Amino acid sequence: MSNPDSLSSIQSLISDDLQAVDALILKRLQSDVVLINQLGHYIIGGGGKRVRPIVVILSARACGARGDEAIQLAAVIEFIHTATLLHDDVVDTSELRRGRETANSMFGNQAAVLTGDFLYSRAFQMMVEVQQMRVMDILAETTNVIAEGEVLQLLNCNEPDTTEAQYYEVIYRKTAKLFEAGAQLGAVVSAKDNATEQALISYGKHLGNAFQLVDDALDYSASSAEMGKNVGDDLAEGKPTLPLIYAMEKADDAERMTIRDAIENGGGDQFDAIMQTIHKTGAIEYTLKAAQHAVDQASAAAIKLPDTPYRDALIELAQFTQSRTH
Repeated sequence: MSNPDSLSSIQSLISDDLQAVDALILKRLQSDVVLINQLGHYIIGGGGKRVRPIVVILSARACGARGDEAIQLAAVIEFIHTATLLHDDVVDTSELRRGRETANSMFGNQAAVLTGDFLYSRAFQMMVEVQQMRVMDILAETTNVIAEGEVLQLLNCNEPDTTEAQYYEVIYRKTAKLFEAGAQLGAVVSAKDNATEQALISYGKHLGNAFQLVDDALDYSASSAEMGKNVGDDLAEGKPTLPLIYAMEKADDAERMTIRDAIENGGGDQFDAIMQTIHKTGAIEYTLKAAQHAVDQASAAAIKLPDTPYRDALIELAQFTQSRTH
């Protein structure tokens, strides 16, 4: 189990690169349209651990890349991620993210959606500048898979018969795919062999799965202050995440009916009763065990890379994902 300081040690290993990524993000956020500047700076400056850019940088450096392509692509990945957050918060009618009001709460839904579109298109401008067809191919495919994941999640919303397999399909598309692409790009810009690329694809996919599994467990186990968003949001939105799916499977008939009703109708009111069932059935432990399995798979993939501090940091990042509280 990793300690919370491990992220700081990873960030310090690549601090110059991360500063360059932040500088590039701020530079490329600039627009003649004042509202885009305001809203873009609001959400990009809203904290966040920059985990996805870290994955790009560490993967590229672990493969021996020395150029600026990794900086550019780390910024691209963060823009794509931020665009999905803007759109997500509108779809989910979320009011809190990272401990403060969401962009849609502050600026309105229309501005949030349209600024998300700006960030997507800016990301595509930047990926074209790298002048590598494989980079564009990977990122075009990734953004499409993410969009499909968003629609799949919408279909699963308020659907109590969502299976574990359907849940995993959504989290792969919605979350893990971008991690996977970020890690893969590290190998691509380093012109590494197929075995290295496959190892990084596997690392990114399992890291992303672990990240989302921990997120879904935290929605039923952390405090709002720790998480920076409202605990129980998933339940209020009728999202059948793994803790609910597992609790429903192990609960008695009455408890199962309560959870089904909460998923179908959005169940903020029944939060306390459902929390009891979640604890009784060990659903959080089950979800965290699945996350630990994903972390182990990510670490097993990363260990195939050459022995460098960057490879070790990739493994440490996977361990940190499992132990984080927000």
